[in-house]
Amino acid sequence: MTSQSPPSASFRRFQLITTLFLVVLLALTTEGLAKKPTSEDFNADRNQLIALMLSQQLPAQHFSHAPLDNNLSQRAFDLYLRQLDPRKRFLLESDVQQLNAFAGYIDDELSSGRIVLPDAGMTLLNDRIRQVEGMIDPLLDQGFDFNREEYLELDAKKLEFAKNIKQLENRWHLMLKMQVLESFFELLETKGKQQPDLLTNIDPELHPALIQEAVNKVRESTHRSLSRLAHQSRQDHYDRYFDTVARAYDPHTDYMAPTLKEDFDIQMSGSLEGIGALLREDEGLIKVARIIPGSAAEKQGQLQAEDTILAVAEKRGELIDISEMRIREAVSLIRGPKGTEVRLSVLKPDGTRRTISIIRDVVRIEETYVKSTVIRHGNTPVGYLRIPSFYRDFTAMINGKESRNVSDDTTAELISLKRQKIEGLVLDLRNNGGGALTDAVQVSGLFLPGGPVVQVKDAQGVIRVLEDEDPAVLYDGPLIVLVNQFSASASEILAGALQDYGRAFIIGGEHTHGKGTVQAMMDLNKNLPLFHLQKYDDLGALKLTIQKFYRINGHSTQYKGIEPDLVLPSLFDYLETGEKYLDYSLPWDQVDRVRYFRWQGDRLGKEQSRQLGSQWVNRSPAFKTIKEETSKARVRAQQTLTGVFAASMWKDRQVAKATRDEAKAVGLLQEDPEDETGQHAAKKIEDQVKSDPYIQVAVHILGESLPASGSGP
Repeated sequence: MTSQSPPSASFRRFQLITTLFLVVLLALTTEGLAKKPTSEDFNADRNQLIALMLSQQLPAQHFSHAPLDNNLSQRAFDLYLRQLDPRKRFLLESDVQQLNAFAGYIDDELSSGRIVLPDAGMTLLNDRIRQVEGMIDPLLDQGFDFNREEYLELDAKKLEFAKNIKQLENRWHLMLKMQVLESFFELLETKGKQQPDLLTNIDPELHPALIQEAVNKVRESTHRSLSRLAHQSRQDHYDRYFDTVARAYDPHTDYMAPTLKEDFDIQMSGSLEGIGALLREDEGLIKVARIIPGSAAEKQGQLQAEDTILAVAEKRGELIDISEMRIREAVSLIRGPKGTEVRLSVLKPDGTRRTISIIRDVVRIEETYVKSTVIRHGNTPVGYLRIPSFYRDFTAMINGKESRNVSDDTTAELISLKRQKIEGLVLDLRNNGGGALTDAVQVSGLFLPGGPVVQVKDAQGVIRVLEDEDPAVLYDGPLIVLVNQFSASASEILAGALQDYGRAFIIGGEHTHGKGTVQAMMDLNKNLPLFHLQKYDDLGALKLTIQKFYRINGHSTQYKGIEPDLVLPSLFDYLETGEKYLDYSLPWDQVDRVRYFRWQGDRLGKEQSRQLGSQWVNRSPAFKTIKEETSKARVRAQQTLTGVFAASMWKDRQVAKATRDEAKAVGLLQEDPEDETGQHAAKKIEDQVKSDPYIQVAVHILGESLPASGSGP
């Protein structure tokens, strides 16, 4: 008889976690186990293979080379728990304690292929969803005292999981009361357009028919939402679990299930139809990552990055709650034929809520391209050049077809501006989310006489310097670059290079986005281990962070972004947006600087430009409004304990409306899209320039710094 070595520590831990899982299952009701959703296409062997590949490929291929150990397991568990019940509407403290037993052992699950956490989480969640479903009708039937002062914490980070069923029931009482009041106010305002006398007194007790209609709507939408949540497939739970493991490495590393990979491929091919907003899944909620230039959402003007979409409805249809909905399901509801209307219930970052109506459209491709115009400051012609993204049609290039790209378009626009004898230039990179790195280098070469532009470091520590090899300079006059918190990636590389060379004066918020990393797609189907010869269905893909950007001065653009030479107030100042606020983002660091020669041609003096800009801002009505509204928004964002009673919620609606009206009055917001015609023509670039306070201050600085000067605001 051969002797056996004692089991390893990791195996003993795995035995323990398996035992704990059995305890969790035994603690649940027999009914809960009997009704656990299953998926016909769930394949345990396939999921074991995905787990094994993640455990091998993530440590080996990710830029950080971080081991998949207990530390990564804890990170992954925290992300898993937050996406499982992001608004803390279902799980009890006791449920979380049971799941906490898995926190340090995700690495063991993946490497062994014996996966139990997603099944345990699914079973616990579904059991609680069914209990909540049983609460809804009794709570709605017993009614609410709409004038009783009650309060609900809306920030899930400040909210604890309910200690018991009674506390959970009270939480749902408040949530349902809030939903009924919101629905009531929407009905009241809609009917009030035809019958203004209805708005003379907003006390719900005086409008029993409208309250009943609101209750019916909330009842239907809540049951529909809970039913959808309870019927999420087992595979959905596994896919989310795998994704949390990937995102524990950094926020741009993802596991993409086959359907998500298809959506990603469609997005990257440029097939953009619907509202034109890029969405991301954030702890189980659907958030707006970016608004596409030339899209229906940009034209409408009310939906913005960092907004959370809570519900979706067709015109005159009932709102469908998309909380905790998979992003592909949410997108399928938001997409639709050109010319149709979609309504979005949106939670703004400052805590205000509103319903936004958007007429779906295909993206106006011409609006995504580089644009320019000439602005007069007194007698001084100043050029304005907007680069929405660093676009390049790689598919056309591969097929040998003519490929439109940002470098050629920027060259053409600069030539046109020079023919108009501009004496200064404003380069607008605001909301530019990046794109082709090669174009960021080429565009920089239009303003610089050759030399290094950016350093790229790979996972092996090898640094490559990308250079502009053309010594010719197309535009050599004074230059101002506009950026904001949504300028990211390639746009940060361009702005950083122009700043390092002393070529341009940078204006913007406190920092740009801070995305200084490069991702690559790894098709798991093409990376199967040799001993896995069995053919499985599509395994999906990994989007992995593999490289990091560094400026020529050696500083990373990651995490900190670009710090402007002149910081201006922004409506986004109160937002915690950018890489530094994302979970587990890679840190800022630096490498050796490269040799380069600073710009010796025409340029703006920093101190003089700062003084001119500050003087303009202090006299500008628009910036006065921006400061006031940002201050109010910051206060609202911090006050997350909201009053759930009629007087408080009505006041909040009026404050939000007044804020929109003030912003529109100084040109910070487009016309309210909720007019009767539904016709919202896009403004011409000349009109946008005239009403944009950031462009105005840049033009003022250039105009006052050049020989011919004009007037102030």
